[in-house]
Amino acid sequence: MALQQTIDDTVRSLGYELVELERSAGGLLRVTIDWPWAAGQAERGVSVDDCERVTRQLQYVLEVEGADYQRLEVSSPGIDRPLRHAQDFERFAGELVDLVLKAPIGVAAAGQVAANRKKFRGTLQRGEGEGWRIVWRDEPATKPGVRVSKKREVAPEQALDFALDELASARLASVVDFKGRKPRGDSVEAKQE
Repeated sequence: MALQQTIDDTVRSLGYELVELERSAGGLLRVTIDWPWAAGQAERGVSVDDCERVTRQLQYVLEVEGADYQRLEVSSPGIDRPLRHAQDFERFAGELVDLVLKAPIGVAAAGQVAANRKKFRGTLQRGEGEGWRIVWRDEPATKPGVRVSKKREVAPEQALDFALDELASARLASVVDFKGRKPRGDSVEAKQE
């Protein structure tokens, strides 16, 4: 725990936030950093220069602390960034996310969702009070290159409310679009209009 606190303090002193710290059996110390977020602030991506700056500082600090590691790897969170804190959920509200619950939902929602389901992919929204909601459609999979009829009925929209302590894991959904960037908030509702 002291190592994590040392790394967190070092990363914060350079103006970044520690997203994830991972140690592997082979001596690899993997540090994931991002820019701190504030509501209304434009998103900034972590560059190679940012990673290099943090790497140089951490090498010095870890040598002084006598930390045991073989290799140090500093990187950005990437397109499938983990969501761990309430602030992460605030930051990425309206985005497509992948959630895994600690326990199955238990009760089938109007007969549409299997009672033993734990994994969901949908749009993250603010729920009631301190809770959160994920909204999704269970569209049948289509084969690449096959045209989908415009007459095909749209799957019904479904929603599940959850609290952060019910989650085993949450990540931004890694969706790559080679046709260009879409504006933030391109959610299920926007696709229907």
